[in-house]
Order: sequence, then C-alpha cells, then structure tokens
Amino acid sequence: MKLYMVPLAPNPTKVMLYIAERAHRGTEMGIEQIVVNTVKGRHREPEHIARNPFGTLPVLELDNGAYIIESLSIIHYLEEMFPDGAVLTGDALARAKALEMERIVELRISRFIGAYVHATKSPLDRPPNPTVAQDAEVNLQMPLDYLEGQLADGRPFLTGRTPSLADFTLQPGFQFLRFVDLDLIGDRPLLRAWDERFRSQPAAQAVLKW
Repeated sequence: MKLYMVPLAPNPTKVMLYIAERAHRGTEMGIEQIVVNTVKGRHREPEHIARNPFGTLPVLELDNGAYIIESLSIIHYLEEMFPDGAVLTGDALARAKALEMERIVELRISRFIGAYVHATKSPLDRPPNPTVAQDAEVNLQMPLDYLEGQLADGRPFLTGRTPSLADFTLQPGFQFLRFVDLDLIGDRPLLRAWDERFRSQPAAQAVLKW
C-alpha cells in the first residue's frame, strides 16, 4: 500500500499519526509514504487527479489499485484490515463515543483552525481575510472549552488513557498553528498540558515536524 501525503497538512498528518501509533503498538502495516508537493501544485497534476478527482490529500492506494481518498475512511479501513492492536476498542458505546469525539474535533475545531490559518498567514499564499479569521476564532471558543472540560476529569488524552482518533485529529491542527507562529489555545491549561503530553508520545515524535 501507498499513502500519498504532505507532511504539514492536517488531514494527511492525522493518518500519519495513526499509522505511527499502530507501529508503536506493534503493527507494521508496510505502507509506503509518498509526498505530493502541494506548494508546487503536484496535487493538481493529472497523475494525482487520477488517484483522487478532488485533488486532495491523503490518498491510500491499495495493492489491488483501488484508492481511498478520505482520512477517516482510510483509518477505518486500516482498523478493519489490522484488527490486532486497533485504536477503536471497547464496547459499542465506547467506540461510538470515541468516534463522536473525533467528529467534534474535526467538524468544530480542525476546519476552523484551517480557515483561520489560511485567512491570516496562509502557507499557500492565500490572501488575508480578516472577516473569515474573526469568524473562525469565534467559532472555536465553545468547542475548545468543551475539550478543556472533558480533560478536567484527569484523563491524559481526549477519550481516556491512550491516544485516540480525536487526538490524531486535533494535534495536526495545533501543528499547523505552530508552523505559522499562531496560538488559539488561549487560557486553557488542561488543553495546553494535553498538547505537551501528546507531543511527547513516540508516534508524535516520529511524525510531527513543528
């Protein structure tokens, strides 16, 4: 299998963190990781469009030539194919709550972090847009407060004792902010402690660059 990715982008980083965590737990999936340089526009070239008509990353190419083009779908596929040491564990409710937290992070936090970065100091040289940046910052406050509240019970990671899909989804957004010297965490000491704790994990050390 091959994972087409770009190291800084949040969605590819999410999958890369998942793969690194599975490797840390003893599951080597044999996935070759191939950089598609988005700064140079390689994601818009015919070779990549043939893999993913939307031109986005990541893309997982299977050994039979099929492609999976969404990060969460890639993770679900790998969970099914390599069940020993899977990240989604526990009973039906525990798995549902873990997926719920991942969706909260993705839909209510990560997408607004991306909007904020691109509207302020875009690595892709998009023009500044103060209105979009302000709206994104406002929309982030309640979900970030929600995470701070969840961490108040002493859990080390977003859903419990071990890194979860939600952790893999949130940290790439924080890395994106660090890359452009921005900080949206605010006065949330538990979330800041989570950030430091997750970044000290072996999977994070193997993947994160900023």
